[in-house]
Amino acid sequence: MLKAGFISLGCAKNLVDTEVMLGILKENEVEITADPSEADIIIVNTCGFIQSAKEESITTILNMAEYKETGCCRSLIIAGCLGQRYGEELLQDIPEANAILGTGTWDRIMEAVEETLKGNRVLITDEKCLLYNAKTPRIQTTPSYSAYVKIAEGCDHSCAFCAIPLIRGPYKSRAIEDIKDEVANLAAHGVREFNLIAQDTTYYGKDLYGEPALVRLLRELVRVAGVEWIRILYSYPRNYTDELIELVRTEPKICKYVDLPLQHAHDAMLRSMRRPDTQAEIKALLRKLRERIPGVVIRSTFIVGFPGETDAQYQTLRNFIETERFDKLGVFTYSHEENTPAYSMTTQVAEDIMQERFHDLMSLQSKISEELNQSMEGKVLDVLVEGRNEDLAYGRSYREAPEIDGQIFIENDMKSSIGSIVPVRILQGFTYDAVGERMDEGIT
Repeated sequence: MLKAGFISLGCAKNLVDTEVMLGILKENEVEITADPSEADIIIVNTCGFIQSAKEESITTILNMAEYKETGCCRSLIIAGCLGQRYGEELLQDIPEANAILGTGTWDRIMEAVEETLKGNRVLITDEKCLLYNAKTPRIQTTPSYSAYVKIAEGCDHSCAFCAIPLIRGPYKSRAIEDIKDEVANLAAHGVREFNLIAQDTTYYGKDLYGEPALVRLLRELVRVAGVEWIRILYSYPRNYTDELIELVRTEPKICKYVDLPLQHAHDAMLRSMRRPDTQAEIKALLRKLRERIPGVVIRSTFIVGFPGETDAQYQTLRNFIETERFDKLGVFTYSHEENTPAYSMTTQVAEDIMQERFHDLMSLQSKISEELNQSMEGKVLDVLVEGRNEDLAYGRSYREAPEIDGQIFIENDMKSSIGSIVPVRILQGFTYDAVGERMDEGIT
């Protein structure tokens, strides 16, 4: 039996592509191994979004290529965003690579395997966008109690810094019925937390139904037996409607966690980035979210060093973050990406200035985060237990998304099983994590 090793890089959307490729391989009687040294086929599902991600992908590919000499590898396949974006160059520059598989051709993974084992080198990047469905084979790589559900693929926005539309094509939504079937199947197999993902989740359904349909989708998903938490990630502000706010406020299964990638707060920068929002509109939405959703957690991401960003414009961003006090925050330095509108802008910001601004914002946010976490002391939160180390368990509440946010450590807990949801009183809040004690009532 052939053995395949898989490495998945980049975002959760890429991870879902990895899981369906794994499912296809298993359906074709290819054994999956976690040890690359024993794999006949090694597949690296790459990220090509920004420069640091591209560098990580290349390094990983070259590291895996060594198993052609030291292991059993006969076929090295580059999949995903980097393959879609630079397929011909990769095939030329990395002779160890046997196949390139793009973002819209993951369903042809067995074709790539079979051709490369015959000694052929293949490039399969003719499509950018491909949707899986509830019947597509899939091997879940996340913990048994938590899964990502990709509700759409691609993007219709034209942000000046972003190459995603070039890589993954236009926005395509899955049908509500199909997503519901997938969620029901995952719930039947023990998944309790569902993290909905797309390049822009609040844009969901516009291509299928003529208008955004996230609220329609959510109303169906909360009715599925076994669903405990639904978390909405990557939600753009323009379509975060009053109807959606009301549903998040009133539906107990929907986590009161709002993920808004805002990118900047200075109006001139937002226009230059081709973002449709103004600072006044963003502030109005943040105010509305906090007023209408008690206990809401707001996460955002921002870019520093976008071409033309002046000291004054950066200071506007800094003041905005200091004033708005986001619960969770990610900061990125601008990445100079070819074939994007920002690539040809002449007023590029020096790397040392970008780094200075990055570290300044992260330092500011660490203080804000610690203060907000300390304000949770004494409160009781339901915590999804993810692991333990002797008498110390740990997990996440509705306030923490998987992989990107901190954890809650539960002291002197010998009872909680992994995957259970238990009430925890917060004892101490730190910069990104918290420590608490388990309460003995309400264990599920």
